[in-house]
Amino acid sequence: MSDATASEERVIAPVPRITLQAFCETPDVAATVQAAAADRRMQKAQVKVQMGGAPAAVETFRHNPTPNVVLLESYGDRGPLLAQLDALAEVCDAGTRVLVIGHVNDVILYRELMRRGVSDYLIAPVAVLDVVAAVSELFSAPGAGPVGRTIAVVGAKGGAGASTVAHNLAWAAARQLSLSTVIVDLDIAFGTAGLDFNQDPPQGIAEAIFAPERLDANLVDRLLSKCSDNLSLLAAPAMLDRTVDLTETALDALIDILRASTPCIVLDVPHLWTAWVRRTLISADEIVIVAAPELASLRNAKNLYDTLRQARPNDGKPRLVLSQVGVPKRPEIAASEFAKAVGAELAAVLPFDAQLFGTAANNGQMIAEVQASGKVAETFAELASAVTGRAEPKRSKASLIEPLLAKLAWRKAS
Repeated sequence: MSDATASEERVIAPVPRITLQAFCETPDVAATVQAAAADRRMQKAQVKVQMGGAPAAVETFRHNPTPNVVLLESYGDRGPLLAQLDALAEVCDAGTRVLVIGHVNDVILYRELMRRGVSDYLIAPVAVLDVVAAVSELFSAPGAGPVGRTIAVVGAKGGAGASTVAHNLAWAAARQLSLSTVIVDLDIAFGTAGLDFNQDPPQGIAEAIFAPERLDANLVDRLLSKCSDNLSLLAAPAMLDRTVDLTETALDALIDILRASTPCIVLDVPHLWTAWVRRTLISADEIVIVAAPELASLRNAKNLYDTLRQARPNDGKPRLVLSQVGVPKRPEIAASEFAKAVGAELAAVLPFDAQLFGTAANNGQMIAEVQASGKVAETFAELASAVTGRAEPKRSKASLIEPLLAKLAWRKAS
């Protein structure tokens, strides 16, 4: 199984700001640890990898402070390893956590390591995600709930419909999959999430970003605007009273707080390429790229797809959505040709429907509220199921009648 496939099947919490020093004995393990250090979940950690194993660690820490985590590779048998660990204990600070990668499957050795306070013992060969998970679990509270899943939606070109996809995807996750969901509108100057949900909250994401010293879970909870039982909105002010020049890490604390309390976070990412946008996309659990079937979108989608794939070697591929397909009299790139040129399968194809999308936008509604039983609403539900890993629950007979009634009401109104 590849690391990218495995990452879709396990939830690994991001590693906090820690220091880690690894002392390896073989080039293969050293390369694996180095690759783990480059994983998006380890981006806050400071990692140093060197050779020499436990003896090098003992010598290093005789004269230097110990990091939060020491990772040791041992190629030897039980006796030498335990002796080296005893020597390491004499020079290590009490709060330092130790991970050991060994080449011997020995139950007695494992028990002795645990007795000496070693946090975990991994048997080589190890995969990149095994190392990331082992480090992550050192800082996950026992009994803590699963970390929230972040879904970043970005347009390959301005006007491709990324915000529409993000908002309807979040609505489907909350309404049809019964997931507690938050939409975060990151287009601070021109965001449309408030308009699309017919909300005008007095506060929003600006208060969280521009006052980091006040940011905590209570503040974020006060800033959220309730859209429905399972759906909340962190709206953009959409005002030009100040410029938005964010630092690369400006969103880290906010997203960490949301992940700790909300199962599904949909990030409506503006069509920009700045340090903070790149970091937000790379850090997300799922990425959805929205493009229109024309040349500029194709070029940009290809660049985005390749860049994000290269930066996220241990994750699943970004999902590609083709939007606004079938504009009358407009020459278009066929969906199959578009997907082939990008090198990706299409996760969804959304038709151009001026009446449907225009009605929803002007009324502050989602597509499923305007045309519940339509193909477009079904497409959004399927996309939400795919990116969240949740299947839509079976509905009762009474709930099956609701889409029909909504469709009849929409036809009567139009």
